Amino acid sequence: MFSDPKKNIEQMQLEHGMKIADLGSGSGFYSLEAARVVGDGGKVYAIDVQKDLLAKLKNAANASHLPNVEVIPGDLEKVGGARLADGSVDVAIAANILFQIAEKEAFLREAKRIIKTGGKLAVVDWSDSFGGIGPMADHVIKEDEARELAVKEGFTFERDFKAGAHHYGLIFKK
Repeated sequence: MFSDPKKNIEQMQLEHGMKIADLGSGSGFYSLEAARVVGDGGKVYAIDVQKDLLAKLKNAANASHLPNVEVIPGDLEKVGGARLADGSVDVAIAANILFQIAEKEAFLREAKRIIKTGGKLAVVDWSDSFGGIGPMADHVIKEDEARELAVKEGFTFERDFKAGAHHYGLIFKK
């Protein structure tokens, strides 16, 4: 595996009882790991436009005895698309999604809307294209570009972290 969700979740410093949004959750690797960390006192909102993946994720959460995972079909490139209240989550995770998003600024505005004041945005994405593994070269969002986009939307860069051999990890504060 190029990037280990469990190790990355550890570096995001999530805590028991937190509310987390996994933006563009896909198959839910980050959702499931986050749900284990936040425990029964916390909640993970797995948001994706692909309803079939959300159904698989809900089944995986049930099989793993993680009732704190709620799947939400949503379009994260629209205001209100996450279908969560303003300031309702402690941390929003954007893992391997930036390169897939056409409206990056709108996506970041929606992330900012749902994060509590003082909350965090954790970004994990591909650092490059690796010969057919990961995104095509022209879709890669380099680390400095991701940082610039988030700061432009009002986030404050806090720190980076090792997210795997072919990924970068960034933490921003709202």
